[in-house]
Amino acid sequence: MNSDWLLLITAALFGSVVSLIGGFLLLSKKITVRKIQRIAIPFAAGALLAAAFIDLLPEAMEAGEPQRVALYALGGFLVFFVLERFLGWFHHHHSTDDEHHSHKATRSLIVVGDTVHNLIDGLALGAAFLADPALGIVTAVAIAAHEIPQEVGDFGVLLSLGMRRKNVLIVNLLSAMVTVVGAVLVYALGNGLEGIQPLLLAGTAGFFIYIAASDLIPTIHDEPSMKTANMQTLIVLVGIAIVGFSIVGAHNALPESAHSHESAQHEHHDEDHELE
Repeated sequence: MNSDWLLLITAALFGSVVSLIGGFLLLSKKITVRKIQRIAIPFAAGALLAAAFIDLLPEAMEAGEPQRVALYALGGFLVFFVLERFLGWFHHHHSTDDEHHSHKATRSLIVVGDTVHNLIDGLALGAAFLADPALGIVTAVAIAAHEIPQEVGDFGVLLSLGMRRKNVLIVNLLSAMVTVVGAVLVYALGNGLEGIQPLLLAGTAGFFIYIAASDLIPTIHDEPSMKTANMQTLIVLVGIAIVGFSIVGAHNALPESAHSHESAQHEHHDEDHELE
C-alpha cells in the first residue's frame, strides 16, 4: 500500500470514527447532548463554510469553468435540500426532548439516513483526495467537525427510542465505516472520474454550505441565552480560522504529493502518445 492510499484511509477513518467521540461521551453519561452540541455545532458550521469557500470551490474552479462550478454547487445544495425535506434523512442533532421530532423519527430511518450520509461523506473525501491530498485532509477535518453533532443527535434519538446502548454503538460504528468504503471506491476509480471532478468538488461544497446554512446556523439563532449565542458566534469564527489555517498548512506540508495523481496521469498520457 503506497503512501497516498494510507493517507486516504487514515483521513477517512479520522473523518468517520472521530465523529463518534461525542456519542461515546454520551453513552458514558459523562456529558449531556446539550453540552456537546453547544460547542460542536458552531464549530462545525465554521469548519464547513471554510472548507467550502476557501478550498473546495477554488479547487473546483481550477478544474472547470466558474459558471458551471457555481451551478454544480447550487445543484448540490438543492439535492440535499430535497433529500432532507422529503425523506428526513440527514440531521437528528436537535434536542432529543423535541416531542414532535421523537415521534416522527424511527430507528430504521435514522440508521439508513446516517449510512447514506456517511457514504456521501466518503465519496466527497475520495474526490477531494483525487484533486489534491491536502484538500482531502481539510475535507476530512470538516467531515469530522460536522459529524460530531450529527452523531450525538443520532445516539440521543436512538437511545430515546429504546435501543440498547451496545446496539447503538455497534450500529453507528458500522455506519461510520461506510465513509471509508465510499472514499476508497472513488479513489480507486481514479482516471475514470477525471471529467466529473469539478462536479464532485462543487457538489460537496454545496452540501457543506447547505448543512451549515440550513441546519447548524439556525440552531445558533434559536439559542435563548444571548451569552451562549455570542459564545457560539465566536466559536463559528474560530472554526473558520482553524480550518483556514489548516488549509494553508496542509498545502504547504504536501507540495509534492498535491499533484502526484495529476503527474501520473500526464506521464501515462505521454507514454501512450509515444507508442502512437
